Amino acid sequence: MPGERKLINDPVFGFINIPKGLMYDIVRHPLLQRLSRIKQLGLSSVVYPGAQHTRFQHSLGAFHLMTEAIQQLMQKGHFIFDSEAEAVQAAILLHDIGHGPFSHVLENTIIKDVSHEEISLMLMERMNKQMNGRLSLAIQIFKDEYPKRFLHQLVSGQLDMDRLDYLSRDSFYTGVIEGSIGSARIIKMLDVADDHLVVESKGIYSIENFLTARRLMYWQVYLHKTSVGYERMLISALLRAKELASKGVDLFASPALKFFLYNDIDKEAFYSRCECLENFIQLDDNDIWTSLKAWSTHSDKTLSTLSLGMINRNIFKVEISNTPIGIERKKELTLRISEQLNIPLSETSYFVSTPSIEKNMYNPADDSIDIIYKDGTIKNIAEASDMLNISLLSKKVKKYYICYQRLH
Repeated sequence: MPGERKLINDPVFGFINIPKGLMYDIVRHPLLQRLSRIKQLGLSSVVYPGAQHTRFQHSLGAFHLMTEAIQQLMQKGHFIFDSEAEAVQAAILLHDIGHGPFSHVLENTIIKDVSHEEISLMLMERMNKQMNGRLSLAIQIFKDEYPKRFLHQLVSGQLDMDRLDYLSRDSFYTGVIEGSIGSARIIKMLDVADDHLVVESKGIYSIENFLTARRLMYWQVYLHKTSVGYERMLISALLRAKELASKGVDLFASPALKFFLYNDIDKEAFYSRCECLENFIQLDDNDIWTSLKAWSTHSDKTLSTLSLGMINRNIFKVEISNTPIGIERKKELTLRISEQLNIPLSETSYFVSTPSIEKNMYNPADDSIDIIYKDGTIKNIAEASDMLNISLLSKKVKKYYICYQRLH
């Protein structure tokens, strides 16, 4: 039947071809379509207004890069069965399916101790049942239980298609051009040696650029202090809503959000009660924003102040330090906030937050990036690179933040 293959025009990579069959069925599936209602960068648009792209777009981009990577490796003489190619494409299309709205915010507030990777796996297994086992091989690769280990590395590794897409896409939509990487060139340089992904030596500069761009995107975009402050406000608003819900206060919320506000859901509950997953897949960014709009006029001063701040972009002030924030500083702020907002001291904790963020850009223990030379020798990028100080890149950088309600 004609018309079953879909061409999607993507601003980052041009035309993406979705072949008929399994790929097309996955793209059309309601669980993947849900990702079109979830922004890839959560609250980063508060700093970069262009960052409006969705997790659905990212999944399509990663799928496109995977298609290219498979072709490259086959051209270099590595035999990949059609069934394996299809499975690894399915795995990358579905790798983010377990994300909720503002992913990491939810993981810390209304759902406890369940990561999006675990939810992704639950949803893939659920789809696999619906699709009569057509995703079994994809799930094996996703879980790194398949003999060809390099296929898993393409889905989840130092140079996986997920990273290659999100760095290209996020730098494109934020306009942070220093974050752009030559994903096409990196893919052209990929090879396999001893069932392990390697990069041809002439691709070394692209890898150096990739690692530097990644570091820059983390500190300039993903962990930008304004975004961190905004995220902390959302965490506070949700935690306050949850506290009020536990006291029986009636709050406006969509049925799915209501379920998580009025029930304490931890890992055990998530795995044992089927309604947890049912409600989770109904959540997207709209549930949160609609609730914040309604809560901005709530009689509870703490909830309404936080919600109105989110809606009107009145963001927490953020200061960064290389040493932990002193207790005295925190105390002084809580007193002033309590006076200015006229709220009890017990509630000021919602308006002062002191997160610390740790990040290294390259962890060789995690999964090394290996460079292969013409004579077949393989060196780790740390030895192969004459420019990058890998010991610096792999050193953990820790920053301490204090985020608090602006005072007049």
